[in-house]
Amino acid sequence: MNVNGVTSTQAAYSSYTTAARESTAAETAKSTTTAEGSGVVYERSAETTDSAKKTYTPNTSVINQLKADAEARTSQLRSLVEQMMSKQSTAYGQANDIWQFLRSGNYKVDPATRLQAQKDIAEDGYWGVKQTSDRILSFATALTGGDPDKVDKMRAAFEKGYKQAEKKWGGNLPSICQQTYDAVLSGFDKMAEDAG
Repeated sequence: MNVNGVTSTQAAYSSYTTAARESTAAETAKSTTTAEGSGVVYERSAETTDSAKKTYTPNTSVINQLKADAEARTSQLRSLVEQMMSKQSTAYGQANDIWQFLRSGNYKVDPATRLQAQKDIAEDGYWGVKQTSDRILSFATALTGGDPDKVDKMRAAFEKGYKQAEKKWGGNLPSICQQTYDAVLSGFDKMAEDAG
């Protein structure tokens, strides 16, 4: 290939792009003049406004953090109950299941286990009404990405889960659970008010 072929190709390309730019500029000037003369007004289409609608996505980092925290705390609680049960004359294996055993109240609790349990379910404890209801509401918000249109769906899922827990327990859950239930429903009500 010789140098003349390259330079002549570059010159042809350069003159082509210059002509194309001049042609486009002339058409733009002509259409602007026509638009100004005819009193054309630009208005956003509905399609443009719809694309500006906020989208909601689940906050997976918060969801994963809440799950990991719940698993760690559940393991801690399970360990506490197992320690308590192993110290009893009634062996864990004799109980049909842990829920039936706990519901019966037929067990003794050593002072250290009682103290830890009281601390955990206290007003400011991890399993207390405030922290537990806050975690449930945070989880619901993270799952929906904060979409206010999904508050009713989250409320229904929570109520269904609560009923399943009552069924597993074999009746009404302890009063702390009912207080937590009420606090969560109150939180969903506030979310719905804020959205409306």
